[in-house]
Formats: sequence, C-alpha cells, structure tokens
Amino acid sequence: MAHGVHFEEAAAPDGMRLYAIGDVHGRADLLRRVHDRIDAEIARDRPDDWRVVHLGDYVDRGADSCGVIDFLVRRMEQDPRHVALMGNHEERFAMFLQDAAEWANFINFGGRETALSYGVDLDAYGEEAAAQRALAAAVPKDHVLFLDRLQLSATFGDFFFCHAGIRPGVPLDRQTQADLVWIRREFHDHQDLYPKVIVHGHTPVAAPDIRPNRVNLDTLAYDSGILTVLVVDGTDKRLFATEEG
Repeated sequence: MAHGVHFEEAAAPDGMRLYAIGDVHGRADLLRRVHDRIDAEIARDRPDDWRVVHLGDYVDRGADSCGVIDFLVRRMEQDPRHVALMGNHEERFAMFLQDAAEWANFINFGGRETALSYGVDLDAYGEEAAAQRALAAAVPKDHVLFLDRLQLSATFGDFFFCHAGIRPGVPLDRQTQADLVWIRREFHDHQDLYPKVIVHGHTPVAAPDIRPNRVNLDTLAYDSGILTVLVVDGTDKRLFATEEG
C-alpha cells in the first residue's frame, strides 16, 4: 500500500496561506494582474502568514522577459515571502550569459524574444560570441544575481514546489537539479502518492491538471493569455486564472 499525501487531504502550514503561480514566459502584464489580485486578497483577509511561490520559466517566448524578472526582483526585495524557483528556461538563459557555446540551447527555447526584451537583436550580430557579449552587457546585474540565486524547490506543509517535477523513489531532499527543472515522463507516469503533493509547471496543459499526487499549473500563459494560480488555506484549495483581455 502506497504511503504519501493525497491532494484532497494535503494542508498548508497552520496560519499560512500559499499561492503558487504557473509558468509566466515573458507575460509581465499577466504576472502584474495576478499579483494585484493576491495583494488585494491578503489585504482583505489578513492571513497570519503567507507565501507566493513562482514555479519558474519567467523568460523566453513572451514579449517582456526583462519586465518579468524586474518585477520579481522588486517583489522579493520588498518581502522575502515571495519565492522564485528555477525553471529550465532560466537555467539556459544563465548558461548563455556565461558561454556563447550555449547559443543553440538558448535560441531553440525562445531566447530571441528574451534578448529583444533587453533591447538586443541577436540576429543583428555577425557571430554568436558577439551576440552573447551584447546580451550579457545589456542584462542588469540584479537580474544576473536573481538568476544565480533561484531556488530549485520549496516545501511548505504538505506541498513540495518545483518547476518540472521529481524522480519517483528518490527522497525529496536528494532530487537533482536536472530532474527538478527538466523531468517529464517518469514523473507524469507515476501513479502512487508522493511524500508531499508536488506542485509544478513545465509541461503545458489546456487547464490546470490536478492529480492525487501532483498539480500542474502551466497553462501556456504566453500563448493562451491564461496564467493560473493555486491557493491553499489549511486543507481548502482553489484556483484562479488571470486571462488576457
């Protein structure tokens, strides 16, 4: 018999409200709208404590990756209860800023749009190294520091937050970066309960995917205009989405 936590019974820590926000991908407009609602709820309800967990993939594909990171930098400076996790797109972005040899890995994941948000047209340069140097010079130091300091996971109550998922059978505190930001098939196919409910993004779904052992909040915000949020108070759970238009 499997031992673990079922979504329906999973609880936030006593007195703490949890918010988890799915993949943003350059949609700074949607992220601001989500935060406006969260701010209003916290001001209205005055929970004893709270955390807002961002599940990664802030950059690429959408139009304003720079704006997303800038917003998160300021939010985390204002209140450390805003938590930002690393997605695979942040991993690739940080690697390209250090090494032009990562060109293909950056470009193939939507890096052109990220560079444009910093005012750099990568295709205007004759060779990859020059393009990489131009982008590295354009990215503010506090954005580089933000990328360097991203957490791989966070745990609150019965919930474990990460970008992509976990490798079944491996203790939560021994998961690798590669799995936390990249895993798909082995994690998605696993039917048994985990030690905690895994809240993740990474794999786009048409609507939030709630399973007994995990919750996927990646609703393809950059294309759908729908950025999804899970809210947990005690054992009460709800979803809301900020839609385009």
